[in-house]
Amino acid sequence: MYEMKEITAEEVQRKLENGENIELIDVREDDEVEAGMIPQARHIRMNDIPEQLDALDKDKETIFICRSGGRSANVCAYLQDKGYDVVNMVGGMLDYKGKTKPKSEL
Repeated sequence: MYEMKEITAEEVQRKLENGENIELIDVREDDEVEAGMIPQARHIRMNDIPEQLDALDKDKETIFICRSGGRSANVCAYLQDKGYDVVNMVGGMLDYKGKTKPKSEL
């Protein structure tokens, strides 16, 4: 069992503000992302991850996001077991203070 890599919402915000090219995937449900998501993130619902493995770069570090960090931790554990380079954003969107937009505006 590997130790899961984690990043705080504040660290993600700082990376985005510094113009870093980071891969973000929001695994929340449709109604949750409509309330606001990080504009640079892609939305793939947690339950859709197994069917969307081809859309993920196994070798590129990818940060997973949910409301509080629990669902994204589950996704990270699942993908890590399959050999993906994943990071969980602890605290999730509850802790994120940066810009967000409804998915319909992205």
